Amino acid sequence: MASPEFTSAAEFRTVMDQIFTMMSTDDRMGPALRDADVPQRFSFEDVELVVNIRPARDGEDGNLVWVWSDDVDWDARVRMTMTSQVANKYFQGKENIAMAIARRRIKTGGDVKAALEIVPLTKPIFARYRELVEREYPHLAA
Repeated sequence: MASPEFTSAAEFRTVMDQIFTMMSTDDRMGPALRDADVPQRFSFEDVELVVNIRPARDGEDGNLVWVWSDDVDWDARVRMTMTSQVANKYFQGKENIAMAIARRRIKTGGDVKAALEIVPLTKPIFARYRELVEREYPHLAA
């Protein structure tokens, strides 16, 4: 069975913006991710998008800042390249990051250990993402 696919790069970005907002504004997850201080760069090769994410700085809203560009004033500590389908499965709790790296579904660079250490912090997003998919994007259910 084929993996569910986003209808476009624009839909992927819209959905990911919603997920990043949920993570940034969550009372527990947001501060934990900010305090972990692991700037990341994600490249989604099938939709030709890149996003850079870092902890919010003093005076910035939320706990995370993300920019859909490589034109940023920070360096990523972790770099990951994957397809939008792998990202979709991950946020539904159906893609294990360590296994995806081992099987080369995710290509990595930088401090991969730091990335794996923050994975448990993101687990609360899985149920919320599945609810979002069920409610607004049922074609993405994995």
